Amino acid sequence: MNRNDQQFMAQKIRTQYMEKTPSELDALRELDAKVKRPANVFAYVFGSISAIIMGAGMSLVMTDIGAAIGIPSALIPGIAIGALGLGMALLTYPMYKRILNARKKKYGAEILRLSDKIMNKQ
Repeated sequence: MNRNDQQFMAQKIRTQYMEKTPSELDALRELDAKVKRPANVFAYVFGSISAIIMGAGMSLVMTDIGAAIGIPSALIPGIAIGALGLGMALLTYPMYKRILNARKKKYGAEILRLSDKIMNKQ
């Protein structure tokens, strides 16, 4: 390792141990995450549950799992369960956008004020 690489690595390690003073940019990032995180968590959880429900319906239709659990004709219940999961999956994005827009409306003014303050400072 040459001298410049050693200095770079030392500086990188050193910054991990220095006290960090919160800046306005850090506050802006936190607000942005506060807006987006609930919508993202909802979309991931609801979308995953929807996919599992749709997969369960498909499994009932395409395999003999229905007979194993005591359903003589699993075609109709399988289609109904699969359609329910598909409907839920299709609703995930509009619900995500509704949550995101509500959060943007709630925190938008504060984010704009803080971002204007940061941009005008430079």
